[in-house]
Amino acid sequence: MDRITSMTTFVKVVDAGGFSAAARALNMSPSMVTSHIQSLEERLGVRLLNRSTRKVNLTEVGHAFYDRCVRIIAELDDAEQVAEALQSRPRGTLRLNTAVAIPPVIAPVIAEFVALYPEAAVSITATGRMVDLVEEGFDLAIRIAPIPNSTLIIRRLASYSFVVCGAPHYFTSRGKPERPADLVHHNCMNYSDSPWGAEWHFASPDSDQAVPATGNLQANNADSLRLAAVLGQGLIYVPKFLVSDELKSGRLVPILTEFPTIERSIDAIYPHRQHLSAKVRSFIDLVAKHFHDAKWDNQNQPR
Repeated sequence: MDRITSMTTFVKVVDAGGFSAAARALNMSPSMVTSHIQSLEERLGVRLLNRSTRKVNLTEVGHAFYDRCVRIIAELDDAEQVAEALQSRPRGTLRLNTAVAIPPVIAPVIAEFVALYPEAAVSITATGRMVDLVEEGFDLAIRIAPIPNSTLIIRRLASYSFVVCGAPHYFTSRGKPERPADLVHHNCMNYSDSPWGAEWHFASPDSDQAVPATGNLQANNADSLRLAAVLGQGLIYVPKFLVSDELKSGRLVPILTEFPTIERSIDAIYPHRQHLSAKVRSFIDLVAKHFHDAKWDNQNQPR
């Protein structure tokens, strides 16, 4: 028999003053109550209760065992209350892994999250690679590249497209590519952790068109590429949302816009669908709302 249930039954028998009263309080048959007490006594090899026709009395061993059982059950109740509280309202530290490009994008979400839930905190680690969520102890990942592991739960948060762009003074000195194939004559700066390597991809009716693109800068940090492009060093192929301010201000100019780039998604990734903690569930919902409301890539964003 389950040891905790037997201990709870034993405490209830003592508190209620008898087997029948305990059975009524526990919504259990008297015979089942008797079985739990007998199971405990057999396990321990001692008598816990002296029984009479009218009442039960604790033995000396029973007194000591009863005191410990009361403390254990109280601690179990406390543990359950803590777990229920954590599940109902975000508390504790959310361990978050993201793609390197993501932290600036979700900074407003993090600020709103900790303001809404003062008992919560966020620990964020940005990596070029997808981490092992379980092995490395992360609650949640937000990534911008496809994840092959089908055992993980993936929720699409937003869609985005890429843009090829450069500074106005770069085009003054080097001219503008008219078609993707012209990129071979330009300084194309690459994101070193790109799943496509030194290729820039464009969509076509039948398949993706992969264009070799090489230049004098590689970086695993989108800010490095963005700043180099603004300074006129060369061209970059990046998610549009990463350079939206520069495109609006004119510091960067989009090119090859008549050749659509591929579309990708920003995904929330977590190990389990069931019993998702309040901190993870609430954070994902806030991120999804932020992307939907911002409409920074002029796409229809999923909620």
